[in-house]
Amino acid sequence: MSEEAGRIIDLYRRRALDFDRERGRSLFEKSWLDRFLAGLPPGGRVLDLGCGSGEPIARYLIEHGLAVTGIDTSPALLDLCRTRFPRHQWLLTDMRDPADELHGEAPFDGLVAWDSFFHLTAEDQRRMFAVFRRHAAPGAALLFTSGPAAGEAIGVFHGEALYHASLDGDDYRALLAAHGFAVIDHVVEDPDCGGHTVWLAKRG
Repeated sequence: MSEEAGRIIDLYRRRALDFDRERGRSLFEKSWLDRFLAGLPPGGRVLDLGCGSGEPIARYLIEHGLAVTGIDTSPALLDLCRTRFPRHQWLLTDMRDPADELHGEAPFDGLVAWDSFFHLTAEDQRRMFAVFRRHAAPGAALLFTSGPAAGEAIGVFHGEALYHASLDGDDYRALLAAHGFAVIDHVVEDPDCGGHTVWLAKRG
């Protein structure tokens, strides 16, 4: 499994245009995004961790007047973001350690890691909660997707292994609490959101 986890960045770099072409734009995530938006100030700043091509998540946030900073490890996906949304900031960096690229940035009013965080190993996911805390302003909203239960799984994208991992729900709750976040809502395999397991939290 560790080999497949280590290939995720290369896979998204090589298959960037395939990913963009096949990424659904139906916005099945809308109900969760609306709950996320409800906790943000008008014109607030959002950090999109693993922003991909910026569609449809970043587009929806931008259309609601938010200032988006997106980070990703795929230059081609970031180029698409810069073309589509040139007034926003798109940074080539790894979500596990974005400190240099975000140095001097004020904490964000909201953080999103939708269908990106779950490509990290369990160990890296645990370390991510310090990253969330570091870049979240007091009262910031945090929205991310995980697996439904602890374990690893391998999907397939264009014939290549696509790694996923998850912690147990109790582990996520404990990590959120330890880093100052309260769970606002959580649904396992939400039938109204394409079966995604979703977490919405708020920093105290």
